[in-house]
Amino acid sequence: MEPLLTPAVRDAIARWCDHLSALGGASANTVNAYRADVLAWAAFMAPHLGGAPTASALATATPSDMRAFMAHERNRGLGARSLARRLSSVKGFIRWLTDREGGEATAILAQRGPKYRRKLPRPLTPEAAQDMIATVDLQARNDWQAARDVAVVTLLYGCGLRISEALSLTVADHPLGEVLRIRGKGGKERLVPAIPAARAAVADYVRLCPFPLASVPEGPLFLGARGGALNPRLIAKAMEQARLALGLPASATPHAMRHSFATHLLAAGGDLRTIQELLGHASLSTTQAYTAVDTDRLMEVYAAAHPRA
Repeated sequence: MEPLLTPAVRDAIARWCDHLSALGGASANTVNAYRADVLAWAAFMAPHLGGAPTASALATATPSDMRAFMAHERNRGLGARSLARRLSSVKGFIRWLTDREGGEATAILAQRGPKYRRKLPRPLTPEAAQDMIATVDLQARNDWQAARDVAVVTLLYGCGLRISEALSLTVADHPLGEVLRIRGKGGKERLVPAIPAARAAVADYVRLCPFPLASVPEGPLFLGARGGALNPRLIAKAMEQARLALGLPASATPHAMRHSFATHLLAAGGDLRTIQELLGHASLSTTQAYTAVDTDRLMEVYAAAHPRA
């Protein structure tokens, strides 16, 4: 059910989303999630205020209004993590709106979201990661699809790519050089070394692919059975079948290969700052949460980076 909104408020939300896309560099999925959060808030505020709220009414919402909204969403079954993101989205919109409509948003922006425990990633062991790639190779319907799946999973583990980043490679990116230029979240670019195994796996796939890749340089490098862009769900399914065959836990997903890349690199002596750059993380704390290492190993890295006289 669409929330009861004035045309001015709908326009304000649309302009805020445009601002996020154009200046904030947010992806389409991120913008859509933020829009949904703010619309959920607006849907609550309409009956809460007794009618369609104006832009100025939203800009001058009170901490009491926000607490009532949070309680409403919690009663609807929204988890702490989702609730925290929803509050963050609303704060972002209010901050943007008060800059244009006036009003004092300090009290609202100071509103604290619910605490939640960050779910730590569960990487595979180095042996399990290698077994995963080998098993994916054995279970495809034909040689070219097997080579395709191996190439994608090798990019996830060998280069630390997100599945969306691996599948965003175009035909023009082949043959892979020693360094990949990857556009990640928020449109941020980073350079990632392409290990020989990844370059060889992609070359093997291109050699076996039955479709004329060279005729569409700007097209996707990885194709589905009918020649269209490869659906990431197919890679997830291939890994799901492989993990069942190997007896690995349900956490052995495409994203777990990226976790494994970071964890194994750190365990081999890589420093957190370099791994942060390779993963494209904006915050070093995100990288720390991403890597499954024990306290002793983190202290070794800390001591090496900050030697005491």
